Amino acid sequence: MKKAAVPSILVVVVLLALAVKAQAQQPTKVPRIGYLVASTSSLNPSFHEAFRQGLRDLGYFEGKNILIEYRYADGKPERLPELADELIRLKVDLIVAPTATGARAAKKVTTTIPIVMVNAGDPIGS
Repeated sequence: MKKAAVPSILVVVVLLALAVKAQAQQPTKVPRIGYLVASTSSLNPSFHEAFRQGLRDLGYFEGKNILIEYRYADGKPERLPELADELIRLKVDLIVAPTATGARAAKKVTTTIPIVMVNAGDPIGS
């Protein structure tokens, strides 16, 4: 009986060790979106909420499985390149720019991070 118990105990110990190792592994990286806007945060809050709702509809919940870094130029478009550069330093995975002005500012500071223009009548011409 003792000979049969030793292998069983070893199997249990190995399984426990694997379970502890699995729990100690780092969680997967949470995607980070940079949101670059020339206006203020209070301008057009329904658009911002629609953006967040669209993410939720796709299964992304801000603060849980996605992070959004908001940067507002407060009506001073000349600040957009500085804010875009800040998003690059934060290592965002994607930049959302609701206007062509924001998209151009982002394009000047990165060629590797995807930029999504949301509200542009002529994205190619812009």
